[in-house]
Amino acid sequence: MRSLFATLLCFALIAPSAAQKTAKGATRPMPSGKDVPTLVVFITVDQLREDYLVKYAPQFTGGLGRLVRGGAFFTNAMLDYENTETAPGHATGMSGRFPRSTGIVSNSRGVYDPQAPVIGSTTMFASPFRFRGGTLIDWLRIKDARSQALSVSRKDRGAILPMGRAHQNVYWWDPASGRFTTSRYYADTLPSWLVAYNARRIPATYAGTAWRLLLPDSAYAEADSIVYENFGSDFLFPHALPADTAAAVRALTDTPVMDELTLQVALNGLKQLNLGAGTWTDVVAVSLSTTDAVGHRYGPDSREVHDQILRLDRALGAFFDSLFAVRDSTRIVIALTADHGVAPIPELYTATTHHAAQRVDLASVAKRYQKALASAGADPEDFVFEEAMLWVQRASLHRAGINVDSLERAFAAEVRALPGVARVDRLADLAKDSTKDPIARRWLHAVPPDYPIEMVVTLQPYSVWGTYAPGIHGSPYDYDNRVPVVIWGAPVKAGRYALPSLVVDLAPTLAWLTATVPTDKVDGSVLWSALK
Repeated sequence: MRSLFATLLCFALIAPSAAQKTAKGATRPMPSGKDVPTLVVFITVDQLREDYLVKYAPQFTGGLGRLVRGGAFFTNAMLDYENTETAPGHATGMSGRFPRSTGIVSNSRGVYDPQAPVIGSTTMFASPFRFRGGTLIDWLRIKDARSQALSVSRKDRGAILPMGRAHQNVYWWDPASGRFTTSRYYADTLPSWLVAYNARRIPATYAGTAWRLLLPDSAYAEADSIVYENFGSDFLFPHALPADTAAAVRALTDTPVMDELTLQVALNGLKQLNLGAGTWTDVVAVSLSTTDAVGHRYGPDSREVHDQILRLDRALGAFFDSLFAVRDSTRIVIALTADHGVAPIPELYTATTHHAAQRVDLASVAKRYQKALASAGADPEDFVFEEAMLWVQRASLHRAGINVDSLERAFAAEVRALPGVARVDRLADLAKDSTKDPIARRWLHAVPPDYPIEMVVTLQPYSVWGTYAPGIHGSPYDYDNRVPVVIWGAPVKAGRYALPSLVVDLAPTLAWLTATVPTDKVDGSVLWSALK
Protein backbone atom coordinates (compact mmCIF):
# COMPACT_ATOMS: atom_id res chain seq x y z
CA MET A 1 0.00 0.00 0.00
CA ARG A 2 1.29 3.44 -0.86
CA SER A 3 2.42 5.38 2.18
CA LEU A 4 0.57 8.45 3.41
CA PHE A 5 3.72 10.49 2.75
CA ALA A 6 3.83 9.36 -0.89
CA THR A 7 0.16 10.17 -1.34
CA LEU A 8 0.55 13.64 0.09
CA LEU A 9 3.66 14.25 -1.98
CA CYS A 10 1.85 13.23 -5.16
CA PHE A 11 -1.04 15.54 -4.35
CA ALA A 12 1.32 18.40 -3.63
CA LEU A 13 2.92 17.96 -7.03
CA ILE A 14 -0.31 18.10 -9.01
CA ALA A 15 -2.76 20.13 -6.95
CA PRO A 16 -3.10 23.87 -7.69
CA SER A 17 -1.41 26.03 -5.12
CA ALA A 18 -3.28 28.94 -3.61
CA ALA A 19 -0.65 31.37 -4.89
CA GLN A 20 2.05 31.52 -7.52
CA LYS A 21 4.98 33.84 -8.06
CA THR A 22 4.84 36.36 -10.87
CA ALA A 23 7.75 37.10 -13.18
CA LYS A 24 8.85 39.84 -10.75
CA GLY A 25 8.84 37.46 -7.81
CA ALA A 26 5.70 38.73 -6.11
CA THR A 27 3.21 36.15 -4.84
CA ARG A 28 -0.18 36.28 -6.51
CA PRO A 29 -3.28 34.33 -5.41
CA MET A 30 -4.89 32.05 -7.94
CA PRO A 31 -8.45 32.78 -9.13
CA SER A 32 -11.25 31.06 -7.24
CA GLY A 33 -15.03 30.71 -7.25
CA LYS A 34 -16.78 32.63 -10.02
CA ASP A 35 -13.47 34.14 -11.16
CA VAL A 36 -12.60 30.76 -12.66
CA PRO A 37 -14.02 30.36 -16.19
CA THR A 38 -16.26 27.41 -16.90
CA LEU A 39 -15.24 27.36 -20.57
CA VAL A 40 -11.98 27.96 -22.41
CA VAL A 41 -12.28 28.45 -26.18
CA PHE A 42 -8.92 28.01 -27.92
CA ILE A 43 -8.89 29.13 -31.56
CA THR A 44 -5.98 28.40 -33.87
CA VAL A 45 -6.17 30.02 -37.30
CA ASP A 46 -3.91 28.14 -39.67
CA GLN A 47 -1.38 30.50 -41.33
CA LEU A 48 -2.69 33.67 -39.65
CA ARG A 49 0.06 36.27 -39.70
CA GLU A 50 0.02 38.84 -36.91
CA ASP A 51 0.02 41.79 -39.33
CA TYR A 52 -3.38 40.75 -40.73
CA LEU A 53 -5.01 41.66 -37.42
CA VAL A 54 -3.50 45.13 -37.63
CA LYS A 55 -3.77 45.82 -41.35
CA TYR A 56 -7.39 44.76 -41.76
CA ALA A 57 -8.65 45.78 -38.29
CA PRO A 58 -10.50 48.93 -39.52
CA GLN A 59 -12.76 46.64 -41.56
CA PHE A 60 -13.51 44.19 -38.75
CA THR A 61 -17.10 44.11 -37.56
CA GLY A 62 -17.22 40.62 -36.06
CA GLY A 63 -15.24 38.19 -33.93
CA LEU A 64 -11.68 39.22 -34.77
CA GLY A 65 -12.65 42.81 -34.07
CA ARG A 66 -14.15 41.81 -30.73
CA LEU A 67 -10.98 39.96 -29.73
CA VAL A 68 -8.36 42.52 -30.78
CA ARG A 69 -10.31 45.49 -29.41
CA GLY A 70 -11.66 43.91 -26.25
CA GLY A 71 -8.86 41.49 -25.43
CA ALA A 72 -5.16 41.50 -24.69
CA PHE A 73 -3.43 41.52 -28.09
CA PHE A 74 0.27 40.65 -27.98
CA THR A 75 1.65 42.21 -31.15
CA ASN A 76 5.19 40.88 -30.79
CA ALA A 77 4.50 37.18 -30.30
CA MET A 78 6.61 34.40 -31.80
CA LEU A 79 6.62 30.63 -32.12
CA ASP A 80 10.42 30.71 -31.66
CA TYR A 81 11.20 27.40 -33.34
CA GLU A 82 12.10 26.13 -36.79
CA ASN A 83 9.99 23.95 -39.06
CA THR A 84 6.98 26.20 -38.72
CA GLU A 85 4.36 23.77 -39.96
CA THR A 86 0.81 22.85 -39.02
CA ALA A 87 1.49 19.78 -36.86
CA PRO A 88 4.21 21.34 -34.64
CA GLY A 89 2.15 24.52 -34.31
CA HIS A 90 -1.00 22.76 -33.16
CA ALA A 91 0.97 20.66 -30.68
CA THR A 92 2.47 23.79 -29.11
CA GLY A 93 -0.39 26.11 -28.19
CA MET A 94 -2.24 24.07 -25.56
CA SER A 95 0.80 22.21 -24.26
CA GLY A 96 2.97 25.25 -23.51
CA ARG A 97 5.95 23.36 -24.89
CA PHE A 98 8.19 23.59 -27.95
CA PRO A 99 8.37 20.72 -30.47
CA ARG A 100 11.57 19.49 -28.76
CA SER A 101 9.28 18.50 -25.85
CA THR A 102 6.06 17.48 -27.63
CA GLY A 103 7.91 15.24 -30.11
CA ILE A 104 5.89 16.67 -33.04
CA VAL A 105 8.59 18.01 -35.35
CA SER A 106 6.90 17.99 -38.76
CA ASN A 107 3.72 17.29 -40.69
CA SER A 108 5.12 14.09 -42.18
CA ARG A 109 5.83 12.75 -38.68
CA GLY A 110 2.70 14.15 -37.11
CA VAL A 111 -0.49 12.12 -36.70
CA TYR A 112 -0.33 9.36 -39.33
CA ASP A 113 -0.86 6.05 -37.52
CA PRO A 114 -1.70 2.83 -39.41
CA GLN A 115 -3.14 1.39 -36.18
CA ALA A 116 -5.85 4.09 -36.04
CA PRO A 117 -8.09 3.92 -39.13
CA VAL A 118 -10.44 6.83 -39.74
CA ILE A 119 -14.11 5.92 -39.39
CA GLY A 120 -15.65 5.53 -42.82
CA SER A 121 -12.31 5.38 -44.66
CA THR A 122 -9.98 2.61 -45.78
CA THR A 123 -7.10 4.90 -46.74
CA MET A 124 -6.79 7.40 -43.87
CA PHE A 125 -5.29 6.83 -40.43
CA ALA A 126 -4.61 9.23 -37.58
CA SER A 127 -3.82 9.40 -33.86
CA PRO A 128 -1.61 11.39 -31.46
CA PHE A 129 0.65 8.41 -30.67
CA ARG A 130 3.83 10.45 -31.29
CA PHE A 131 2.76 13.25 -28.92
CA ARG A 132 4.67 13.46 -25.63
CA GLY A 133 3.34 14.82 -22.35
CA GLY A 134 0.05 16.49 -21.58
CA THR A 135 -1.99 19.56 -22.50
CA LEU A 136 -4.44 21.89 -20.79
CA ILE A 137 -7.29 19.37 -20.79
CA ASP A 138 -5.10 16.80 -18.99
CA TRP A 139 -4.16 19.32 -16.31
CA LEU A 140 -7.81 20.32 -15.89
CA ARG A 141 -8.96 16.71 -15.55
CA ILE A 142 -6.35 16.01 -12.89
CA LYS A 143 -7.93 18.84 -10.91
CA ASP A 144 -11.52 17.81 -11.73
CA ALA A 145 -12.27 14.63 -13.70
CA ARG A 146 -15.56 16.13 -14.92
CA SER A 147 -13.72 18.48 -17.30
CA GLN A 148 -14.06 17.46 -20.92
CA ALA A 149 -13.07 18.85 -24.28
CA LEU A 150 -14.16 19.13 -27.89
CA SER A 151 -11.73 19.74 -30.75
CA VAL A 152 -12.81 20.38 -34.36
CA SER A 153 -10.82 21.19 -37.48
CA ARG A 154 -10.75 20.72 -41.21
CA LYS A 155 -7.39 18.93 -40.77
CA ASP A 156 -6.81 15.79 -38.71
CA ARG A 157 -3.63 17.20 -37.15
CA GLY A 158 -5.42 20.48 -36.42
CA ALA A 159 -8.06 18.64 -34.40
CA ILE A 160 -5.88 15.99 -32.78
CA LEU A 161 -2.76 17.74 -31.54
CA PRO A 162 -4.32 20.50 -29.36
CA MET A 163 -5.67 17.65 -27.23
CA GLY A 164 -2.36 15.77 -27.02
CA ARG A 165 -3.02 12.10 -26.28
CA ALA A 166 -6.26 12.76 -24.40
CA HIS A 167 -9.24 10.61 -25.41
CA GLN A 168 -11.65 13.48 -25.90
CA ASN A 169 -14.21 14.47 -28.54
CA VAL A 170 -12.02 15.07 -31.59
CA TYR A 171 -13.40 15.49 -35.13
CA TRP A 172 -12.14 16.60 -38.51
CA TRP A 173 -13.24 16.85 -42.13
CA ASP A 174 -13.04 14.04 -44.66
CA PRO A 175 -13.11 15.71 -48.11
CA ALA A 176 -13.68 12.38 -49.87
CA SER A 177 -17.04 11.90 -48.18
CA GLY A 178 -17.89 15.49 -47.30
CA ARG A 179 -18.39 14.53 -43.64
CA PHE A 180 -16.80 15.26 -40.30
CA THR A 181 -15.32 12.14 -38.75
CA THR A 182 -12.75 10.81 -36.28
CA SER A 183 -10.47 7.79 -35.93
CA ARG A 184 -10.75 4.61 -33.91
CA TYR A 185 -8.20 5.98 -31.48
CA TYR A 186 -11.15 7.98 -30.11
CA ALA A 187 -14.26 5.93 -30.90
CA ASP A 188 -15.64 3.12 -33.02
CA THR A 189 -18.70 5.10 -34.11
CA LEU A 190 -19.63 8.74 -34.55
CA PRO A 191 -21.96 10.32 -31.97
CA SER A 192 -25.58 10.72 -32.96
CA TRP A 193 -25.38 14.51 -33.05
CA LEU A 194 -22.54 14.42 -35.59
CA VAL A 195 -24.28 11.72 -37.64
CA ALA A 196 -27.32 14.00 -37.77
CA TYR A 197 -25.21 16.99 -38.83
CA ASN A 198 -23.47 15.00 -41.57
CA ALA A 199 -26.86 13.72 -42.78
CA ARG A 200 -27.91 17.29 -43.56
CA ARG A 201 -25.28 17.32 -46.36
CA ILE A 202 -24.76 21.06 -46.01
CA PRO A 203 -21.46 21.05 -47.99
CA ALA A 204 -23.24 19.68 -51.07
CA THR A 205 -25.50 22.76 -51.21
CA TYR A 206 -22.53 24.89 -52.31
CA ALA A 207 -22.13 23.10 -55.65
CA GLY A 208 -22.29 25.61 -58.49
CA THR A 209 -21.86 28.65 -56.21
CA ALA A 210 -18.91 31.04 -56.21
CA TRP A 211 -16.65 32.82 -53.75
CA ARG A 212 -17.26 36.52 -54.36
CA LEU A 213 -15.81 39.57 -52.63
CA LEU A 214 -17.50 40.43 -49.36
CA LEU A 215 -17.04 44.20 -49.81
CA PRO A 216 -17.01 46.48 -52.85
CA ASP A 217 -13.93 46.28 -55.04
CA SER A 218 -12.75 49.68 -53.79
CA ALA A 219 -12.36 48.29 -50.23
CA TYR A 220 -9.35 46.18 -51.29
CA ALA A 221 -5.95 47.75 -51.90
CA GLU A 222 -4.52 44.55 -53.39
CA ALA A 223 -4.48 44.07 -57.16
CA ASP A 224 -6.57 41.16 -58.41
CA SER A 225 -4.38 40.45 -61.41
CA ILE A 226 -1.19 38.92 -59.97
CA VAL A 227 -0.24 36.11 -62.34
CA TYR A 228 2.05 34.47 -59.77
CA GLU A 229 -1.02 33.51 -57.73
CA ASN A 230 -2.47 30.02 -58.09
CA PHE A 231 0.22 29.04 -60.61
CA GLY A 232 -1.20 31.54 -63.08
CA SER A 233 -4.76 30.22 -63.26
CA ASP A 234 -8.06 31.29 -61.66
CA PHE A 235 -6.50 34.23 -59.83
CA LEU A 236 -9.38 36.63 -60.49
CA PHE A 237 -12.58 36.99 -58.45
CA PRO A 238 -15.11 35.40 -58.42
CA HIS A 239 -13.86 31.84 -57.83
CA ALA A 240 -16.50 29.38 -58.98
CA LEU A 241 -17.12 26.01 -57.36
CA PRO A 242 -17.83 23.05 -59.65
CA ALA A 243 -21.42 22.17 -60.43
CA ASP A 244 -20.62 18.53 -59.73
CA THR A 245 -21.44 17.88 -56.08
CA ALA A 246 -18.49 15.62 -55.25
CA ALA A 247 -16.01 17.99 -56.92
CA ALA A 248 -17.54 21.00 -55.16
CA VAL A 249 -17.27 19.30 -51.76
CA ARG A 250 -13.58 18.61 -52.36
CA ALA A 251 -13.03 22.22 -53.46
CA LEU A 252 -14.66 23.70 -50.35
CA THR A 253 -11.39 23.43 -48.42
CA ASP A 254 -10.02 26.38 -50.42
CA THR A 255 -12.94 28.69 -49.65
CA PRO A 256 -14.20 30.60 -46.59
CA VAL A 257 -17.16 28.20 -46.39
CA MET A 258 -14.91 25.59 -44.77
CA ASP A 259 -14.34 27.76 -41.70
CA GLU A 260 -18.08 28.31 -41.37
CA LEU A 261 -18.74 24.56 -41.46
CA THR A 262 -16.04 23.93 -38.85
CA LEU A 263 -17.56 26.52 -36.51
CA GLN A 264 -21.03 25.03 -37.03
CA VAL A 265 -19.81 21.63 -35.89
CA ALA A 266 -17.97 23.14 -32.92
CA LEU A 267 -21.07 25.02 -31.74
CA ASN A 268 -23.31 22.01 -32.30
CA GLY A 269 -20.93 19.76 -30.36
CA LEU A 270 -20.61 22.25 -27.51
CA LYS A 271 -24.37 22.29 -27.05
CA GLN A 272 -24.81 18.53 -27.35
CA LEU A 273 -21.97 17.80 -24.91
CA ASN A 274 -23.19 20.55 -22.58
CA LEU A 275 -19.70 22.04 -22.38
CA GLY A 276 -19.25 25.08 -20.15
CA ALA A 277 -22.53 24.54 -18.32
CA GLY A 278 -21.08 23.11 -15.11
CA THR A 279 -19.06 24.56 -12.25
CA TRP A 280 -15.80 23.10 -13.57
CA THR A 281 -13.84 24.16 -16.67
CA ASP A 282 -14.38 22.59 -20.09
CA VAL A 283 -12.42 23.26 -23.29
CA VAL A 284 -13.39 23.82 -26.91
CA ALA A 285 -10.53 23.89 -29.41
CA VAL A 286 -11.27 25.05 -32.95
CA SER A 287 -8.69 25.02 -35.72
CA LEU A 288 -9.70 27.04 -38.79
CA SER A 289 -7.78 25.99 -41.89
CA THR A 290 -9.05 28.10 -44.79
CA THR A 291 -6.52 30.90 -44.34
CA ASP A 292 -3.78 28.32 -44.83
CA ALA A 293 -5.36 26.97 -48.02
CA VAL A 294 -5.90 30.46 -49.43
CA GLY A 295 -2.43 31.63 -48.41
CA HIS A 296 -0.79 28.65 -50.10
CA ARG A 297 -2.79 29.14 -53.28
CA TYR A 298 -2.71 32.93 -53.63
CA GLY A 299 0.05 34.14 -51.31
CA PRO A 300 -0.08 36.30 -48.16
CA ASP A 301 -0.41 39.64 -49.96
CA SER A 302 -3.36 38.67 -52.16
CA ARG A 303 -6.84 40.08 -52.36
CA GLU A 304 -8.04 36.55 -51.62
CA VAL A 305 -6.30 36.50 -48.22
CA HIS A 306 -7.71 39.96 -47.45
CA ASP A 307 -11.25 38.81 -48.20
CA GLN A 308 -10.74 35.53 -46.32
CA ILE A 309 -9.70 37.40 -43.16
CA LEU A 310 -12.76 39.63 -43.40
CA ARG A 311 -15.01 36.60 -43.81
CA LEU A 312 -13.25 34.88 -40.91
CA ASP A 313 -14.03 37.95 -38.79
CA ARG A 314 -17.73 37.67 -39.68
CA ALA A 315 -17.81 33.91 -39.12
CA LEU A 316 -16.22 34.22 -35.69
CA GLY A 317 -18.63 37.03 -34.84
CA ALA A 318 -21.61 34.79 -35.59
CA PHE A 319 -20.00 31.97 -33.61
CA PHE A 320 -19.43 34.16 -30.55
CA ASP A 321 -22.95 35.59 -30.71
CA SER A 322 -24.39 32.07 -30.75
CA LEU A 323 -22.05 30.94 -27.99
CA PHE A 324 -22.91 33.85 -25.71
CA ALA A 325 -26.61 33.18 -26.25
CA VAL A 326 -26.25 29.81 -24.51
CA ARG A 327 -23.34 30.43 -22.10
CA ASP A 328 -22.47 33.29 -19.76
CA SER A 329 -19.79 35.34 -21.53
CA THR A 330 -18.33 36.43 -18.18
CA ARG A 331 -17.39 32.81 -17.47
CA ILE A 332 -15.66 32.27 -20.84
CA VAL A 333 -12.03 32.90 -21.75
CA ILE A 334 -11.07 32.92 -25.43
CA ALA A 335 -7.53 32.53 -26.75
CA LEU A 336 -6.57 33.03 -30.38
CA THR A 337 -3.27 32.29 -32.09
CA ALA A 338 -1.83 30.65 -35.22
CA ASP A 339 0.34 27.66 -35.99
CA HIS A 340 2.68 29.54 -38.36
CA GLY A 341 2.94 32.46 -40.78
CA VAL A 342 3.94 32.34 -44.45
CA ALA A 343 6.56 33.72 -46.85
CA PRO A 344 5.71 35.90 -49.85
CA ILE A 345 5.45 34.14 -53.19
CA PRO A 346 9.15 33.84 -54.20
CA GLU A 347 8.63 34.90 -57.81
CA LEU A 348 6.58 37.92 -56.74
CA TYR A 349 9.14 38.83 -54.08
CA THR A 350 11.96 38.64 -56.64
CA ALA A 351 10.05 40.73 -59.19
CA THR A 352 9.14 43.47 -56.72
CA THR A 353 12.32 43.69 -54.64
CA HIS A 354 14.92 42.52 -57.18
CA HIS A 355 16.39 40.24 -54.51
CA ALA A 356 16.48 36.62 -55.55
CA ALA A 357 14.29 34.14 -53.70
CA GLN A 358 14.73 30.50 -54.64
CA ARG A 359 12.58 27.40 -54.59
CA VAL A 360 14.81 24.67 -53.19
CA ASP A 361 14.22 20.93 -53.50
CA LEU A 362 16.85 18.48 -52.23
CA ALA A 363 14.86 15.35 -53.08
CA SER A 364 17.11 14.41 -56.00
CA VAL A 365 20.27 14.95 -53.93
CA ALA A 366 18.94 12.84 -51.06
CA LYS A 367 17.80 10.06 -53.40
CA ARG A 368 21.27 9.90 -54.96
CA TYR A 369 22.83 9.36 -51.55
CA GLN A 370 20.22 6.73 -50.70
CA LYS A 371 20.88 4.93 -53.97
CA ALA A 372 24.61 4.88 -53.24
CA LEU A 373 23.93 3.45 -49.76
CA ALA A 374 21.74 0.73 -51.21
CA SER A 375 24.51 -0.16 -53.66
CA ALA A 376 26.89 -0.44 -50.71
CA GLY A 377 24.57 -2.87 -48.93
CA ALA A 378 23.16 -0.37 -46.44
CA ASP A 379 19.51 0.43 -45.80
CA PRO A 380 18.69 3.71 -47.64
CA GLU A 381 16.03 4.46 -45.02
CA ASP A 382 18.85 4.96 -42.51
CA PHE A 383 19.75 8.24 -44.25
CA VAL A 384 16.59 10.29 -44.89
CA PHE A 385 16.32 14.00 -45.64
CA GLU A 386 12.85 15.46 -45.22
CA GLU A 387 11.48 18.86 -44.24
CA ALA A 388 14.92 20.44 -43.74
CA MET A 389 16.15 17.69 -41.38
CA LEU A 390 18.55 14.79 -41.97
CA TRP A 391 17.54 11.66 -40.07
CA VAL A 392 20.48 9.28 -39.60
CA GLN A 393 20.46 5.79 -38.08
CA ARG A 394 24.14 5.96 -37.22
CA ALA A 395 24.56 2.55 -35.57
CA SER A 396 22.86 0.71 -38.42
CA LEU A 397 24.96 2.47 -41.06
CA HIS A 398 28.10 1.79 -39.06
CA ARG A 399 27.28 -1.92 -38.99
CA ALA A 400 26.97 -1.81 -42.78
CA GLY A 401 30.51 -0.45 -43.00
CA ILE A 402 29.54 3.15 -43.79
CA ASN A 403 31.70 6.03 -42.53
CA VAL A 404 28.81 8.21 -41.38
CA ASP A 405 30.89 11.31 -40.64
CA SER A 406 32.40 11.29 -44.13
CA LEU A 407 28.95 10.74 -45.64
CA GLU A 408 27.48 13.66 -43.74
CA ARG A 409 30.39 15.97 -44.62
CA ALA A 410 29.95 15.20 -48.31
CA PHE A 411 26.20 15.77 -48.12
CA ALA A 412 26.65 19.07 -46.26
CA ALA A 413 29.25 20.37 -48.70
CA GLU A 414 27.03 19.60 -51.68
CA VAL A 415 23.95 21.17 -50.13
CA ARG A 416 25.76 24.34 -49.00
CA ALA A 417 26.74 25.06 -52.60
CA LEU A 418 23.13 25.09 -53.85
CA PRO A 419 21.37 28.40 -54.63
CA GLY A 420 19.03 29.45 -51.84
CA VAL A 421 20.79 27.53 -49.05
CA ALA A 422 22.06 29.73 -46.21
CA ARG A 423 23.62 27.18 -43.87
CA VAL A 424 23.91 23.50 -43.00
CA ASP A 425 24.44 22.71 -39.31
CA ARG A 426 25.06 19.69 -37.21
CA LEU A 427 22.61 19.84 -34.31
CA ALA A 428 25.41 18.92 -31.92
CA ASP A 429 27.24 22.11 -32.89
CA LEU A 430 24.29 24.47 -32.36
CA ALA A 431 24.07 24.54 -28.56
CA LYS A 432 27.08 26.79 -28.11
CA ASP A 433 25.57 29.38 -30.47
CA SER A 434 21.97 29.37 -29.26
CA THR A 435 22.07 32.51 -27.08
CA LYS A 436 23.43 34.77 -29.81
CA ASP A 437 22.14 32.95 -32.87
CA PRO A 438 18.32 32.98 -33.21
CA ILE A 439 18.36 30.41 -35.99
CA ALA A 440 20.35 28.03 -33.80
CA ARG A 441 17.97 28.67 -30.89
CA ARG A 442 14.92 27.99 -33.02
CA TRP A 443 16.40 24.75 -34.32
CA LEU A 444 17.18 23.63 -30.78
CA HIS A 445 13.60 24.41 -29.78
CA ALA A 446 12.42 22.26 -32.69
CA VAL A 447 14.16 18.92 -32.26
CA PRO A 448 13.92 16.47 -29.33
CA PRO A 449 17.47 15.54 -28.25
CA ASP A 450 16.74 11.82 -28.53
CA TYR A 451 15.58 11.98 -32.17
CA PRO A 452 18.15 10.71 -34.73
CA ILE A 453 18.25 14.08 -36.49
CA GLU A 454 21.93 14.95 -36.99
CA MET A 455 21.91 17.77 -39.51
CA VAL A 456 19.56 20.62 -40.42
CA VAL A 457 19.43 22.91 -43.44
CA THR A 458 18.37 26.55 -43.33
CA LEU A 459 17.48 28.44 -46.49
CA GLN A 460 18.25 32.06 -47.21
CA PRO A 461 15.51 34.52 -46.23
CA TYR A 462 12.50 34.42 -48.57
CA SER A 463 13.67 31.23 -50.27
CA VAL A 464 11.27 28.31 -49.72
CA TRP A 465 11.17 24.54 -49.78
CA GLY A 466 9.55 22.96 -52.81
CA THR A 467 7.19 23.93 -55.60
CA TYR A 468 3.94 22.50 -54.27
CA ALA A 469 2.26 25.90 -53.76
CA PRO A 470 2.82 29.60 -54.55
CA GLY A 471 2.89 30.54 -50.84
CA ILE A 472 5.02 28.35 -48.54
CA HIS A 473 6.05 28.38 -44.87
CA GLY A 474 8.46 26.37 -42.75
CA SER A 475 11.46 28.63 -42.10
CA PRO A 476 13.00 30.01 -38.88
CA TYR A 477 12.52 33.60 -40.03
CA ASP A 478 10.12 36.04 -38.44
CA TYR A 479 7.63 36.07 -41.33
CA ASP A 480 6.94 32.40 -40.54
CA ASN A 481 7.43 32.71 -36.76
CA ARG A 482 5.47 35.84 -35.96
CA VAL A 483 1.83 35.09 -35.16
CA PRO A 484 -0.88 36.74 -33.04
CA VAL A 485 -1.47 35.91 -29.40
CA VAL A 486 -4.80 37.23 -28.12
CA ILE A 487 -6.62 36.49 -24.84
CA TRP A 488 -10.17 37.74 -24.21
CA GLY A 489 -12.38 37.47 -21.17
CA ALA A 490 -13.43 38.99 -17.86
CA PRO A 491 -10.06 38.33 -16.12
CA VAL A 492 -8.09 40.00 -18.93
CA LYS A 493 -6.91 43.60 -19.23
CA ALA A 494 -7.74 44.75 -22.77
CA GLY A 495 -5.03 46.50 -24.75
CA ARG A 496 -2.12 46.03 -27.09
CA TYR A 497 1.06 44.64 -25.59
CA ALA A 498 4.31 45.11 -27.50
CA LEU A 499 6.52 43.17 -25.09
CA PRO A 500 8.00 39.95 -26.54
CA SER A 501 5.83 36.90 -25.93
CA LEU A 502 5.56 33.34 -27.14
CA VAL A 503 2.77 31.01 -28.22
CA VAL A 504 3.97 28.60 -25.50
CA ASP A 505 2.94 31.28 -22.97
CA LEU A 506 -0.74 30.64 -23.70
CA ALA A 507 -1.09 27.27 -21.97
CA PRO A 508 0.45 28.32 -18.63
CA THR A 509 -1.60 31.53 -18.75
CA LEU A 510 -4.83 29.60 -19.34
CA ALA A 511 -3.83 27.15 -16.61
CA TRP A 512 -3.43 30.07 -14.19
CA LEU A 513 -6.78 31.57 -15.18
CA THR A 514 -8.47 28.21 -14.56
CA ALA A 515 -6.71 27.76 -11.19
CA THR A 516 -4.84 24.78 -12.60
CA VAL A 517 -1.21 23.75 -12.22
CA PRO A 518 0.49 22.21 -15.31
CA THR A 519 1.72 18.70 -14.58
CA ASP A 520 4.30 19.04 -17.34
CA LYS A 521 7.40 21.21 -17.35
CA VAL A 522 6.31 23.96 -19.73
CA ASP A 523 8.52 26.21 -21.86
CA GLY A 524 6.21 29.20 -21.56
CA SER A 525 5.40 31.66 -18.77
CA VAL A 526 2.20 33.25 -17.50
CA LEU A 527 1.44 36.51 -19.33
CA TRP A 528 0.98 38.44 -16.10
CA SER A 529 0.83 41.86 -17.75
CA ALA A 530 -2.52 41.01 -19.36
CA LEU A 531 -4.25 39.73 -16.23
CA LYS A 532 -6.41 41.85 -13.94
